[in-house]
Amino acid sequence: MRIGILVFPGVQLLDVAGPADVFVEAARQLGDLKAYQMQVIGTEAGALCSGSGPRLLVDATIANHRGRLDTLLVAGGPDVAAIVARDDLQRWLQRQAKAVRRIGSVCSGAFVLAAAGLLQGRRVATHWNAVDQLAAENPGTRVEPDAIYVKDGPLYTSAGVTAGMDLALAMVEEDHGRDLALRVARELVMFLKRPGGQSQFSAHLAAQTAGKSAIRALQDHVLANLRGDLSVPALAVRAGMSERNFARVFKDEVGLTPAEFVEIARIDEARRRLEASDLPLKRLADAVGYANADALRRAFARRVGVGPRDYRRRFT
Repeated sequence: MRIGILVFPGVQLLDVAGPADVFVEAARQLGDLKAYQMQVIGTEAGALCSGSGPRLLVDATIANHRGRLDTLLVAGGPDVAAIVARDDLQRWLQRQAKAVRRIGSVCSGAFVLAAAGLLQGRRVATHWNAVDQLAAENPGTRVEPDAIYVKDGPLYTSAGVTAGMDLALAMVEEDHGRDLALRVARELVMFLKRPGGQSQFSAHLAAQTAGKSAIRALQDHVLANLRGDLSVPALAVRAGMSERNFARVFKDEVGLTPAEFVEIARIDEARRRLEASDLPLKRLADAVGYANADALRRAFARRVGVGPRDYRRRFT
């Protein structure tokens, strides 16, 4: 099975190497190195300098590529805007989209597919920092703002950088089953099977974004007291602000409402406990601050895209 990855000068190296390593490791696990054969296809010939410096020697270019691919992925990178308007690239992608079994993108590679008209009417994912731009430039496209990856028919798109590995792993599972995908994930020391709908963010990451020390201290309080009263009135009192001012300052600093941050923090902890223990859902709900198991199920499905029991099964 031939897997092509489109690259260009300034490409994000991990957008290429990450998915490639997943496919090659799957072939090793299968004992058949021809199960997945990687091909790096460049917009230019020769050795292309990646965004981080190391060069990639391409196997073919869009001008001289021959043979049929099973899967084509378009990598992203900080310099992706320099290639999206190329007519020759758009035409090549349009031809490939009709010939391959599946086509997709990693990170900002979604903009390349969009320029070729391949995202119209589709559900897609991209890096969190590019979601608004992709949606604004492509009003006929439904951009999922927080998904790790999205499959819509033969189109597969993923969030930023390492999410390309999650996407490749999902493709391996689709091709050869869950057992092989888990073996690959373990060998590469990956997070085992992040669902596509899982949030790109964690509360701990969000806690690093606040500029005001008072808000950061409050976030630390939330993370350390998930079972406590974390309502807006209680948090506002702790911050020494009116509820209205607190909600405004928190949203400005963190990019999330206080309620959203609290929910993400609680679901983060629930995920960790589901991965590492067999704690009953009722006790788990109490441990992370939910009144009952039903409240946990609803919040978990909203944030992760699957229920807690389905999520736990991915780790057993």
